[in-house]
Amino acid sequence: MIHISFLFVYFTAGLRVSSSLRILDKRLDCNQPDLEHCKIDNCIDKGMLVPLRDAPTDPEWVPEQVGVGMDKHGFTPVLNLTWSIKADSGVQVLQGSQINIVDKSTNQSMCVQYSYNISGQINPKRGKPWTFSLDGVVVHPDRTYTVSVLNLPQPYLKDKRIQKHITIPGCDDKKLQKAQICLENGSLWELQMTSDLSLNWRYRTLSVVIGFNAAEYSEKYQVSVTSPGVFYSKNVLKENRRSLNVTFELSLSELLQCEIIQPFFIQCKNDCWCAEKHIEYCSYYYKPRTLIVKAAIGLIITGGCLVYFIWRECLKGPVKTLLSAAKEEPEGVQVQNRRRVLIIYSLDHPLYKNIVLKLCAFLVNKCGTEVVLDLLDSTRLGVMGSIQWLDWHREQIENSSNKILILCSQGVQAKWKAMCGGKQVLLREDACSSMGDMLIPALCLMVPHFVRSASFERYIVAYFDDVCSEEDVPSPFNITVRYKLMKQFEELFFRILDTEKHEPGRLNHIDGLSEEDYYHCPSGKALWEAIEAFRAYQLEHPQWFEEELLESSENKKTTDDAID
Repeated sequence: MIHISFLFVYFTAGLRVSSSLRILDKRLDCNQPDLEHCKIDNCIDKGMLVPLRDAPTDPEWVPEQVGVGMDKHGFTPVLNLTWSIKADSGVQVLQGSQINIVDKSTNQSMCVQYSYNISGQINPKRGKPWTFSLDGVVVHPDRTYTVSVLNLPQPYLKDKRIQKHITIPGCDDKKLQKAQICLENGSLWELQMTSDLSLNWRYRTLSVVIGFNAAEYSEKYQVSVTSPGVFYSKNVLKENRRSLNVTFELSLSELLQCEIIQPFFIQCKNDCWCAEKHIEYCSYYYKPRTLIVKAAIGLIITGGCLVYFIWRECLKGPVKTLLSAAKEEPEGVQVQNRRRVLIIYSLDHPLYKNIVLKLCAFLVNKCGTEVVLDLLDSTRLGVMGSIQWLDWHREQIENSSNKILILCSQGVQAKWKAMCGGKQVLLREDACSSMGDMLIPALCLMVPHFVRSASFERYIVAYFDDVCSEEDVPSPFNITVRYKLMKQFEELFFRILDTEKHEPGRLNHIDGLSEEDYYHCPSGKALWEAIEAFRAYQLEHPQWFEEELLESSENKKTTDDAID
């Protein structure tokens, strides 16, 4: 609600009007045919009080002529009132009428008194009750007014006034949108806001350019970009321009959630409505053309480096192939440098959690890989806290040749959309876990690092295509290869080892890691059974993911049960 104050105004007729109430036409005249010497004044003279038996009858409203309209020029909202003298058997002398109007928002009031002399309620020449009107009372949109009418003289002990509450529509009402006061509050301003985000890889900054069209009655605007813990704001003047642009320079780690434009209109000043737009920044990280160019350059550089290192190793002499290493140790591939993998995932379902655990066992037992998983390090995680635990492992991996494996699923995509301003997501397994949801903190920490070219190769994106799909991969990860498990597990493992499957004149292969062979070892069989169990469950429960979502009341109960 907008509050506007005016100075006190006195009409030439002597009518006093408080700050926000006034009558548009100063030449007030209540004369009508067959009624003489009617005049309008203020209510300083309250008039005489008489016994009830000598008081005139009550007035009554003329419903179809009481309401809100516009002045004859269509610029100002006005209140129009019409009432009549009730026709009944009581014939008394009427000396006038008193009208009170009170603004309920500000408690400001206006009083008007009609003075006349009538010896009966019926106009003798028309045969109808006498009717009076007060037109052109200037009112404010989106406020409620109390209007009362009392015939004079008034009785001692009884209030015989009639009363009505009239609510004025706001400036969004079509009848009032073109009123001057609404125009000066921006009623017809249709904001057209654009956002353009670009990355500066050299300086690791994010440029946000916000464009919008200027309004007729606003010369100043405050443009802001916000996110949890981040707030930047700039003021901009219109200066006879029709469109305006504002640029913000931010660091890559400051993921924005919304843009806000605050206009300063003539009437509402610094209390005007704000235009807010939530940024789907997920789609801004890489423009299609930029994506192709950067991906091509990245692949060329990466491929060139790999070829160079392979050529150097070949000059030093033949190395043991991974195939022979696998024969020497059936349950684990022997590599010179034992690799470590941090696994990021979402607790979508108990059966999916079982798949993640079985994958960890397969990586350890069959592939000789060291695995970092929150479920397997709950003690240290409880001491350090989720953010510190994740950040510590991320730093360790980014300062080494180890990897971060992001397992995408429906829960990962849903939580990413929630981070982009969508509906908040809480899964049943998150509420039951003592660690809570670890995915959102992980994404907050790792996505800004993922988009850096220096850290790009540390991250591997994959999903189990039997129970998930490529649509479950959040948009920032679309710039890299998405491995299907277990169909492309061998390629994924080569990525962990920083080794190419296809080398000049040679095709590397590891026995027991293909889609047809991985389940022949004990850990692989356990992983296959876990995948099949979840796939069968999904077929029987097509709405399984929706069933795992918790409302706030369910969340509290589930959390309480977990504590107990």
